[in-house]
Amino acid sequence: MIRIFHNPRCSKSRETLNLMLAISEEKQLPIEVIDYQKTPLSFEQLNTLLQQLGGNVQAMLRSNEDAYLANGLANTDSNSALQAIVAHPILLQRPIVSYGGKAAIGRPPEQVLALFEESI
Repeated sequence: MIRIFHNPRCSKSRETLNLMLAISEEKQLPIEVIDYQKTPLSFEQLNTLLQQLGGNVQAMLRSNEDAYLANGLANTDSNSALQAIVAHPILLQRPIVSYGGKAAIGRPPEQVLALFEESI
């Protein structure tokens, strides 16, 4: 299953969603769209995403958000960063696509296509 952690107000997230809808249709793969601001992720879900992304917690964070500076996240450890995302979902970088035990951030949107290279 393709999962996209999506913010409908973000143009990059919308572009990535359109790419994933096309791949879902082409490959006959189910897709789950999660608006992470309406349905915030748990610490455990975020930790799984962190591992799927390769373990770089700073890549998961939106450093231009006020909550990033307010929580002193520039040099924080993974647990503190994930707890901050739980408390402030807006801190989660978007969009993130998860598929086949791996994840990628859609910045630029085409970056998520690497998740499907083996199956294309």
